[in-house]
Amino acid sequence: MNGVTRKGKAKIGMTKDVMETKDVMDMNGVTCVRRAAALGALVGLLSLAGPAILSAQTQIGIELGAEPAPLVLEAITGADATDDDTTGRIDLADVFGQRPVVLQFWATWCPKCEALEPRMIEAHREFGDRVDFYAVAVAVGQNPKRVARHLEDRPLPFPMLWDEDGEATRRFKAPTTSYVVILDAAGRVAYTGVDSDQDIHGALSRIVGPEPSGGG
Repeated sequence: MNGVTRKGKAKIGMTKDVMETKDVMDMNGVTCVRRAAALGALVGLLSLAGPAILSAQTQIGIELGAEPAPLVLEAITGADATDDDTTGRIDLADVFGQRPVVLQFWATWCPKCEALEPRMIEAHREFGDRVDFYAVAVAVGQNPKRVARHLEDRPLPFPMLWDEDGEATRRFKAPTTSYVVILDAAGRVAYTGVDSDQDIHGALSRIVGPEPSGGG
């Protein structure tokens, strides 16, 4: 499909302060599913925290080929972060459309994020000189101070951004944590995927291409 790849699981399960009810009925061979869910004031981030079902589909989250507008997010870089404060701001306009970008939507309480971590670190080790990597911490069930403490114990080799008002979550249509979006050098969405077994290295190999040889 023009070199564009994506990978995902049909079912993503997480529980975090969410109640979800489902009524399933069969009408003339067509299964109708109705969901009702509530997450207090964090309705906009509902699917990031609670059980989510992603039907077998060709599209996960934001549309492939889309060109999302950049945004400015706070960075969390250490234990000096507090519940209200972070440690700087990163303007993604500086990288969107300049180099490929990897964004992983992340939470301290997300086991699939933890399981995906070695693959992200491996991909960063291989492509970090040509690709910008960011983790985006969702503002559900955690705060900057908790994220900073987590990073003290389990540091990442790329920046952690704080999506305080859910703007990044909405802009990239994140259906759950462990969701990864890769933008190509032109700023277009070239890959989306979820779950812990994503082949991030393989996706970047196809999007970025082989490393230029150093010899002449």
